[in-house]
Amino acid sequence: MSLKPPKKSDMNKAWMQPRLDRSKRIQPEYHLIVTEGTNTEPAYFGAIRDIINRQYREKIQVDISGEGDNTLSLFKKAMKKAEESANIYRHVWVVYDTDDFPGEYVDRVVTLCRMNSTEETEYHAIWSNQCIELWYLLHFGFMQSDLHRSEYWSKLTDRLTGIGVGKYEKNRTDMYQVLRPFMDVALANAKRLAVINKGRLPSQAAPGTQVYEVVEKLKAYL
Repeated sequence: MSLKPPKKSDMNKAWMQPRLDRSKRIQPEYHLIVTEGTNTEPAYFGAIRDIINRQYREKIQVDISGEGDNTLSLFKKAMKKAEESANIYRHVWVVYDTDDFPGEYVDRVVTLCRMNSTEETEYHAIWSNQCIELWYLLHFGFMQSDLHRSEYWSKLTDRLTGIGVGKYEKNRTDMYQVLRPFMDVALANAKRLAVINKGRLPSQAAPGTQVYEVVEKLKAYL
């Protein structure tokens, strides 16, 4: 084999060029959001998924699954979906309300997420005490009162009618679009609650919500 440097006249010939077809294809970062509800949460997170998958499909992809199950059963379904999927999910977000479920079940999901996380896949317990409507309300201001979840709906109606977008209904499908202008307010208020609730189990952190974690993670693509 000749040790002579290549001729200048040969430098632009095809056989001297690097093989571009050998470059490794970079896979997008896959996220799976598994929700307790089958309407309210899938509608909210589905809007986020549609925006991201439409604009950044080569970089990040989001899948949504509304399971109609709760706490421990929801986690088991989320894990099963992740393990059986052809995609390798970097993040699996288990979204659930505390409602009136036993505190030990609510708290156990956090432990299961931590125990089953690996370098490849991280599980997140995205709980709301008492319900996701708290996350919606935090778009309009800070609140620290431990109210029953049924009281959130009338408060949301007051806030929504106040900005001219009608009343709140449980399965309203446009909540992401309505609340998007106030996202930074909600993130700040949810983090403020997280500081107050530091050291408390989810069942004891009322009010409190971790929804801000998944929203903040995906915000750069919204």
